[in-house]
Amino acid sequence: MAGDSHHGIVIVGGGTAGITVAARLVRKLKRPDIAVIEPSAKHYYQPLWTLVGGGVFPKRASEREEADFIPKGVTWVRDAVTEFRPDENLVLTRDGREIGYDFLVVAPGIQLDWSKVEGLKEGVGSHGVCSNYDYRTVDYTWECIRSFRGGTALFTNPSTPVKCGGAPQKIMYLADDHFRKAGVRGGSKVAFASAVGSIFAVERYARTLEGVIARRGIETLFGHDLIAVRPEAKEAVFRRTGSGDEVVLAYDMIHVTPPMSAPDFIKRSPLADDSGWVDVDKHTLRHARYPNVFGLGDASNLPTSKTGAAVRKQAPVVVGNLVSAMRGEPPVARYDGYTSCPLVTGHGRLVLAEFDYDKAPAETFPFDQSRERRSMYLLKKYGLPALYWHGMLRGRL
Repeated sequence: MAGDSHHGIVIVGGGTAGITVAARLVRKLKRPDIAVIEPSAKHYYQPLWTLVGGGVFPKRASEREEADFIPKGVTWVRDAVTEFRPDENLVLTRDGREIGYDFLVVAPGIQLDWSKVEGLKEGVGSHGVCSNYDYRTVDYTWECIRSFRGGTALFTNPSTPVKCGGAPQKIMYLADDHFRKAGVRGGSKVAFASAVGSIFAVERYARTLEGVIARRGIETLFGHDLIAVRPEAKEAVFRRTGSGDEVVLAYDMIHVTPPMSAPDFIKRSPLADDSGWVDVDKHTLRHARYPNVFGLGDASNLPTSKTGAAVRKQAPVVVGNLVSAMRGEPPVARYDGYTSCPLVTGHGRLVLAEFDYDKAPAETFPFDQSRERRSMYLLKKYGLPALYWHGMLRGRL
């Protein structure tokens, strides 16, 4: 077969989804022939960035060496995929490699589209424009919060799917706590400008969050989609959903959640659906048109929130059905859309939202998880990072 190399299983992406699948496959298969294609030398536990932006942790606490998590016996191809040729069972890379496969797992994560908001790519990280969504800018969020001396603090949420749908508002609650502690909240305005129409998609948890917003006196601007920032003037331009009218709001600091999409090399590939996401069956995670291709994680078109917790439930389904396919058997493992959003509602408080495709609660603990709890905050702060590094990425969880 043509190509620079060939492997039984090729995994595109060495983030949460790719490494978790690779680790599980190594544990399940005898003498596996697996390659992971991933360009980055670093691996990040991104859920921690909310707490980094809130001043709880330094950002280096979220960083590890990628090499430390490539499972033993797995080939790490330090390169980036640029093209898929599924009819030939080939992927092409940035460095000119052609890599063949028998089975393909597609898990490259999500793309941050900074340039879709005018002025954002150039402005983020200065002039009070901050974002927790990039390792390079997350510590500037804390700088903006701790240096806030009053005025207007805006927090935005785009119309696109995003990593961890609750994260755009979590940093707002932490900021509000700090503003009160610093004595600058009185007379100031904290506003959540969101392109969507409600605070959260699941009513059980939305009721609690609405109470948090009311208690804190936060202004909600639903149906406001950020389209431009003007850092020098400290102005944000929003488009109203429905009417299309533009609204200009002044700010003293603004936390921006950028629009997101599947990576460009996914959008232009035969693996994409009409919206650009990897087109998989929502229960088996097998590709809709290529039976030797599976997909999971943020780049997939699965109709659920894009979280690491979702990947934890998706990975065993991919592994089980991939192994069945290797044996010539039909897929039997099924994913029910489970995801989890640990919603930080302030320092020492958290609502642990867990639900499935039907937005029905799928809670882990024998108590009402829609209530704010200190125990769940401590779980996020200490428990979940340990489970991630030592459990998920090692194929144990």
